[in-house]
Amino acid sequence: MLNLERLLTFLFVFVLFVVAGEVWPRRRRLLPWYQRWPQAFSMVMIGTVLSRLLLPMGLVGVALMAERIGTGLLNFVDMPLIVEICVVVLVLDLAVWGQHWCLHKIPFFWVFHRVHHTDIDFDAFTALRFHPGELLLSLIWKGLVIVALGAPALAVFVFEIALSSVAIFNHSNLALPDWLDRILRRFVVTPDMHRVHHSSDPSEGLHNFGFLIPWWDRLAGCYLADPKKPHAEMEIGQTAWRTAADNRIISLLWQPLSQKSHDMPRRRSSLR
Repeated sequence: MLNLERLLTFLFVFVLFVVAGEVWPRRRRLLPWYQRWPQAFSMVMIGTVLSRLLLPMGLVGVALMAERIGTGLLNFVDMPLIVEICVVVLVLDLAVWGQHWCLHKIPFFWVFHRVHHTDIDFDAFTALRFHPGELLLSLIWKGLVIVALGAPALAVFVFEIALSSVAIFNHSNLALPDWLDRILRRFVVTPDMHRVHHSSDPSEGLHNFGFLIPWWDRLAGCYLADPKKPHAEMEIGQTAWRTAADNRIISLLWQPLSQKSHDMPRRRSSLR
């Protein structure tokens, strides 16, 4: 039942921000929708199928298993459920932030994550464009954190809903008023904040690693408020893989093995 609720929530949020990004766009699209949208859907479908083969019960199932066998820190601490949910959301989001930082810093991980960053446009479909290899690595990492934490199943469900919803929002092409963006980015990662991370300029792209909560970047010294150019003019993507052919599904799946370029970002962020 929870999987159905999660799917319906995902579809509602996704359609909402796709439409909002078309009605109030922040940037002009470089590639037509038919050269990006079907490919992004194909990537997420392949990743979902492989994830179910690897872990049929999903992350909520992992939490139920941990709770059943009594493993994890929270199973040895007595606290109200609402407090446990807050703790789990914070810890899992920090774990995802750390994972994201490693994806940019470790060459083996970067070639998979790079598929997400070679999108030369930036909208809700970018939030779907993850290589299946990265999705499997992420699933394993989050599963290990859930077991170690002993996260309640409800808390994991809340986190997954929150993470997917905000990730769609902050990848969307929705143009927010500056005053609203300044308020929202104190609590969640906004499109303008995350778009900086997708800049082709490494001095900008190696900042703003957060997906849900914006505080980790500020604490780690990785926060960058604005790109050098206006958001409507900044270049999105990487120096290679900028053609329509590079956005075909076969090219995206093959990209981690491609010798076309290994443009690992060279400029360090302020996190050492």
